Amino acid sequence: MNLNVGATPDPKPGAGDDATPVAEATAPARLLFVDDEPSILNALKRAFRGQGYAIRSATSGAEGLALLAQEPADLVLSDMRMPEMDGAQFLEQVFTRWPDTKRILLTGYADAGATVAAINRGKIWRYISKPWDDDDLLLAVQQALAHRQLMRENARLVALTQRQNEELRQLNAGLEQTVAKRTEQLQQALKSLKQGFVNTVHVFSSIMELHGGELAGHSRRVAELTRRLARRMQMSEAEVQECFLAALLHDIGKLGMAADTIARPFNSLGPAARAEIMKHPAKGELLLMPIEQLHGASTLIRHHHELFDGRGYPDGKSGMGIPLGARVLTVTNDYDALQNGTLVARALNAADALRFLVDNRGKRYDPSIVDQFSQLLAESRPEDFPELPRRPESLQPGMQLTRDLLHQDGYLLLARGHVLDQGEIEQLKRLEAAEQKPVTVYVAQSV
Repeated sequence: MNLNVGATPDPKPGAGDDATPVAEATAPARLLFVDDEPSILNALKRAFRGQGYAIRSATSGAEGLALLAQEPADLVLSDMRMPEMDGAQFLEQVFTRWPDTKRILLTGYADAGATVAAINRGKIWRYISKPWDDDDLLLAVQQALAHRQLMRENARLVALTQRQNEELRQLNAGLEQTVAKRTEQLQQALKSLKQGFVNTVHVFSSIMELHGGELAGHSRRVAELTRRLARRMQMSEAEVQECFLAALLHDIGKLGMAADTIARPFNSLGPAARAEIMKHPAKGELLLMPIEQLHGASTLIRHHHELFDGRGYPDGKSGMGIPLGARVLTVTNDYDALQNGTLVARALNAADALRFLVDNRGKRYDPSIVDQFSQLLAESRPEDFPELPRRPESLQPGMQLTRDLLHQDGYLLLARGHVLDQGEIEQLKRLEAAEQKPVTVYVAQSV
């Protein structure tokens, strides 16, 4: 064999970092040379002399496996042609038992087929042809060890990352439980605060009704109707709560007024008493403005006596210029006031109170809110509202009359039981517009 068995030449100039042996931080890299010819083993040892490696040698594959079993190596350099167990078979077993060990094969030009087998079966890092160049061999070993160190460092970092991720996952789980528990405590505290606030508002509302009589319970009834109507109008829960609080406190501006003035119908009051009553929405707003949680409700209270046609007080707002919550409160407040006798000269029953609202659609009240409110009453108390009063604007084809429809001059327009069509509805709209008087049609509420 043509071997470089002389003195090891100096490393090639310019090799740079690639020419530096890679060793473990605490111990030299361990190399195992396997060849059945002692002269080749000696040549390999001379080539690596002074490079800082821990070198062992074996003259057969079996001996090499025995040495590895005693102490694994970082790199194995094996000849291809050996008796009993050739290099391909030997490196295949090394790969199976010590996959972390880098594997280099020494092979001759005539061993091309066997080299391919070694590559496929032994997963060798590199093969080097004989005769070899010492510098090339040193560089191949250095690169193999550097790659092994890189792979081990990568595995260490992956394991460290996985461990840290698991620790982080456990920490996050603990934090999530802590946060969830604390959030639940805060929510319970907030719920208690809100409930306490609402209870306080209820107390104020009850104080306003201490004079009793027909007005006892007025604010609570209006508040409940307002909440239900606001939800039917698909207002947000925050808006619904704002409407509810405004309804409970809508008469707070009447505190200090004479009970006789408060209990009498508005249209029966003298000019001075009427002027005093008309101040209570603005007064109520001023009383509640210092309470931050009631800013929105105080605005609704200021405007709950504004009328849709602009003839209300205190600001004369009209139409959509009136806040939605105030328009809702106007309907529910007047509905209850009509029944306790504080809006018109006599107390009305529920059906007549609803008719008053319907007759004043587009005048005192937002038509769409009146329609929603009448349907709400019919659905919640059908026994009280077997029929619904409707203005022509809110009629629909297919509705059936529950009463005869008479002209103001007394003659019959449409008979009870008649089913309306679109043409008749349009005629009723024209009639109402021409005579400028409300036309009320009673229809079955189940339709």
